Amino acid sequence: MNLEEKIEIVKEILKDKKVAIGFSGGADSTLIAYLSSKVAEDTLAITIDNHLFPTGFVENTKKLAKSFGIKHEIIDIDFYKKEYFLSNDSKRCYACRNLMYSEIEKLAQEKGFDFVCDGNNISDLVIDRPGILVTYKKGFNTPFIEAKLTSKEIHEYLYKNDIPYSRSTTCLATRIPTNTKTTEEKIKRIRECEDYIYNNTNCEIVKVRDLGKFGICEVDNLDEILKEDKFKEINDELKQKGFKKVALNLSEIDDDEYITIQYDNGSFSYQLPFTINLENTKKQIKNGIINESENTIELNNIQINQNGLITGNNFKSYEDALFNFMEILSKLRRNICNQR
Repeated sequence: MNLEEKIEIVKEILKDKKVAIGFSGGADSTLIAYLSSKVAEDTLAITIDNHLFPTGFVENTKKLAKSFGIKHEIIDIDFYKKEYFLSNDSKRCYACRNLMYSEIEKLAQEKGFDFVCDGNNISDLVIDRPGILVTYKKGFNTPFIEAKLTSKEIHEYLYKNDIPYSRSTTCLATRIPTNTKTTEEKIKRIRECEDYIYNNTNCEIVKVRDLGKFGICEVDNLDEILKEDKFKEINDELKQKGFKKVALNLSEIDDDEYITIQYDNGSFSYQLPFTINLENTKKQIKNGIINESENTIELNNIQINQNGLITGNNFKSYEDALFNFMEILSKLRRNICNQR
């Protein structure tokens, strides 16, 4: 399927429904909101303000929702009052999404919106993002996954149709290593450091990883940091904020995520960055399992391994193999901990 065909699938899913959307103003939720505004009976964008998002996050969601002519509600949840979240263990992203989606679900029901969805796309299923399990648990709809849209395709459509969105919507708590306590002071320092880089460069994506005495800067445009010795100014500023050493990640941030499988002569393989919960996965597949063991599930032409390796054979083409791999992705149920 080409991009336009996938978009038509999403429109058909949303058509004539009362759609509530978990809305961050990032690429995915923006496109869902935009398409819903065109074809749904009614659309409600629901934004969670957890006090941990980048500067301007809430104002941007207000602006976008208004531009699409859709309803918009903001739910305030002060995560600094959530002790478990602040403990920042390996289940933090799951716990965060579980709390936010519970509030989104509740408000959608109160307002009479019976089709609740998020912007998860097919690319999210091959990345270490355990929050997807909450999407499944809550029964939220995922039109982009159904249409097999990748992040790269979503960005392409937004660009081609001149639809504005924010490239900086990720929670600042993700800049802090797990099992390291999240504090208001740490988040304040991260926000101020990122704001400084935004305001003094043309970078659109900035992340400052807080490793205690060490700060690691990640951006989408290294040239902006390296030209005119701006890195020296950034180094001085971040040291004034309390970092003893400042490093620059030489790998640029690229949010154009897509899926490429290893394919050769009818066979493919893909190693996921997490382990698979085979028991929960079997419940999603139901029919089609021809063999199973403690560590594997075998389907007609695909094998799912507990260690996250997915293999397949007897496919006519790369496109055929990729389509079938994407089909199985939505049925996989991962483990939250014990990643590879």
